[in-house]
Amino acid sequence: MREVSEPNDLSARDVLARYPALRDDHLRYLEQWSLVRPAKRKGSPRAYSAVVRQLVAQRHGQLAFDFRLDAQPARIITLPARERSTAPTDSHILDDSDAARAEALFAEASSLDTDDEGMAERAADLYRRALIADPLLVAALINLGNVHYAQGHLPEALALYEQAGGLAPDFFEAHYNRANVLHDIGRFAEACEAYGEALAIDPSHADGHFYLAVTLEKLGASSEARPHWQTYRTLAPQGAWAELAKEFIEKD
Repeated sequence: MREVSEPNDLSARDVLARYPALRDDHLRYLEQWSLVRPAKRKGSPRAYSAVVRQLVAQRHGQLAFDFRLDAQPARIITLPARERSTAPTDSHILDDSDAARAEALFAEASSLDTDDEGMAERAADLYRRALIADPLLVAALINLGNVHYAQGHLPEALALYEQAGGLAPDFFEAHYNRANVLHDIGRFAEACEAYGEALAIDPSHADGHFYLAVTLEKLGASSEARPHWQTYRTLAPQGAWAELAKEFIEKD
């Protein structure tokens, strides 16, 4: 679809009014993702020379996206009852005291694992100690991966998510978070596969459909993306990205 220019710049307020589900922080994400671009006007508030519909233009058959997803990783807050992915092996026989210690360390780590960057290292240390007590504690692998992801340590995060997925293929969080990392490092086809694995476990996860649709668009697979845009709108009709999804559904 050919990009069409607007005669007038739009202020942040104008864009937010046009897309009521968006908050200002979402708009800043769209700036970061290059889905909207603020016009540079000295001494004036942020203004936008294009809106979302104009910036879904195709370039060489693929959408001109250039952004890191900044998706919120799926985190495990409480453990399932005696969560173990596999039976103990000869190299590590888990006794009740090890299990109890691992669970206590996980609970303490999870209580500290918030958006407070100052607590991130403490939480990470506790997750590591939990994994020393129980190397097969999948939830600790996933949440430790999330700490690395938030810090931008993508190879470390990917390794932990892959380890978790190998131990427990039925954990949605392992596949979903792995998909986010794969997207961020440009391995889009693998990211799509991982999102698909996550959605096979939880097909009602709206953001999973959204990010899968975004990644498919980046591969130029708009026809495959459209059902996921639609599913996102069905699952989250008032969601932050509902209007954006509508733009893609309706684009030529």
